[in-house]
Amino acid sequence: MSIQRARAYLTTLGMQDRIREFSVSSATVELAASALGVEGKRIAKTLSLWLEDRVILLVAAGDAKIDNAKYRHRFGKKAKMGLSGNR
Repeated sequence: MSIQRARAYLTTLGMQDRIREFSVSSATVELAASALGVEGKRIAKTLSLWLEDRVILLVAAGDAKIDNAKYRHRFGKKAKMGLSGNR
């Protein structure tokens, strides 16, 4: 989703003032934490994973890792990164 689409959507919810843009990259947990002056665990990261024929999004603390055994138990499949163009 582009920043413009995100801004338009959040505006419909009256939340446009919550968008934070930075002059430096925030593409990774480490970069976002540095830009905000906080620890990585304070950053929410979004992971996109393929599940059958759809992509699911998981939001986790920046320092969290996927527990593959729990993921497989919950979804019945191995975690497979999504949105990369490769399934």
